[in-house]
Amino acid sequence: MTTTQPLPLSTPSRNLVRLTIVRGITWTGFLIGVIVGVELLGFALKVQAVIGVVLTMALINLATWWRLGRHRTVSHGEYLAHLLADVAGLTLLFYFTGGSSNPFITYYLVPVTIAAATLPWRYAWIIATTALLAYSLLMVHYHPVPQLAHGHHDEQGVSLHILGMWLNFALSAGLVTYFIYKMAHALRSREQALSRTRESALRNEQVLAVATQAAGTAHELGTPLSTMAVLLAEMREDARDNPELVKDIELLRQQVDTCKSRLRLLVENADRRRMGEPQVRDAEMWLAAVVQRWLVLRPDVSHRLEVAERRGRPWISVDTTLEQALTNLLDNAADANPDDILLSLDWNAQEVIIDIRDHGPGVALSIADQLGETFISTKSKGLGIGLFLTHATINRFGGGVSLYNHPEGGTLTEVVLPRGTPAS
Repeated sequence: MTTTQPLPLSTPSRNLVRLTIVRGITWTGFLIGVIVGVELLGFALKVQAVIGVVLTMALINLATWWRLGRHRTVSHGEYLAHLLADVAGLTLLFYFTGGSSNPFITYYLVPVTIAAATLPWRYAWIIATTALLAYSLLMVHYHPVPQLAHGHHDEQGVSLHILGMWLNFALSAGLVTYFIYKMAHALRSREQALSRTRESALRNEQVLAVATQAAGTAHELGTPLSTMAVLLAEMREDARDNPELVKDIELLRQQVDTCKSRLRLLVENADRRRMGEPQVRDAEMWLAAVVQRWLVLRPDVSHRLEVAERRGRPWISVDTTLEQALTNLLDNAADANPDDILLSLDWNAQEVIIDIRDHGPGVALSIADQLGETFISTKSKGLGIGLFLTHATINRFGGGVSLYNHPEGGTLTEVVLPRGTPAS
């Protein structure tokens, strides 16, 4: 019989566990201090009120332990409420034990520091402001304890010592809130950067695995394509008296030659030493050439190419992998609907934008956010490898791919690439 393991705690949940432990230790210490002060030092305290505050905080701690056993996610708002409860408990305790003259008054810095290290910026300042206001009120409103008040007040009211303690707290609260938050924010940013690096490494491993399989497949497909070329040549000879059939055979032969050419190029580029550095090309001329080569493979497509009328020329860095990535996107548009595919080229000072608009059924919202992140396809029989490799390639060039459902129907694919500078 298997036992159910507890769910892993999120970061706010773990912080709440730590806060509960700190709260238990702190209020146990306060209780011991009250007992020592009353029994040994003869402090004139409202014992019942003080013990009531301590017991209330103990009940809050017990309720917190019970809540942590419910396996529900702790939100930042809930964590903020617990810290506000701590500030309220401290305020009541200090009210009955001398107010700002209580030497433990600077314990307010503890919840302020915890909030700065664990909560968002806005919540951290809420705790700091609340603690500062509570400290300020305790300078005026409190139950005096003669043993603590002796020497701390004069005839004019608040002494310089008390005022200095208040200024020290205000400065400390501000500095702790600012610097601890910045340190915690830096740590969170570092964790996010490490997470992105791990995701990038996993994606590169997937790309490498696909590339290895592609290179092997390219070698294996060479023989059947050569056989098809020979058979098509013989079929052309046999059908020379039928012009329509010869035309179809020529089209098939052209397709086979294109496949052989692309496979040969794939095998050559598999050796990274032959790839060289990306070339800076005129985006308009490069896009027109890519579309023309694509039309050889997709003669059933009708399309329009629109280029924005802007000053200057749109230069981009390209290589064969970027050409294949764009071809994959064009194939997806043609598979959705080969009629009236609209391609548009635009640019600004930093980016070159290529839009591909088809009139197909669009992209399902359930998978729109996952396209390109893993092997998910927009086609019923697709494997999703094309989109995955397309995203990986364009990301490698510092660009991005976005797919949208067009308001008038179909899919709008937007490719954004950084604008390059032509070699002088």
